Amino acid sequence: MPELLGAALEGEKAFNANCSSCHGTNASGKDGFAPPLVHKIYEPSHHSDMSFVLAVKQGVRQHHWPYGNMPPIAGVSDQEIADIIIYVRTLQRANGIQ
Repeated sequence: MPELLGAALEGEKAFNANCSSCHGTNASGKDGFAPPLVHKIYEPSHHSDMSFVLAVKQGVRQHHWPYGNMPPIAGVSDQEIADIIIYVRTLQRANGIQ
């Protein structure tokens, strides 16, 4: 686990409050329920930061994983989304996903 500072630390808090129930601790996923975000599929060149923003705001139709559609997540502020993205990208880099 990388050391989290600033926005990444705030992102961890927002992730734990809004995302971890589906995407697991440290964005590691929940088998049979939701995919890991610390995965090559979600590297920045394949899923831009905007794809995360849209996923939270509008939801996502199932396309990479057999877990069903992701609903929009209500009540997450733009700042929280930005911090969550920084947190996830920090975890990805710590795991060699560039």
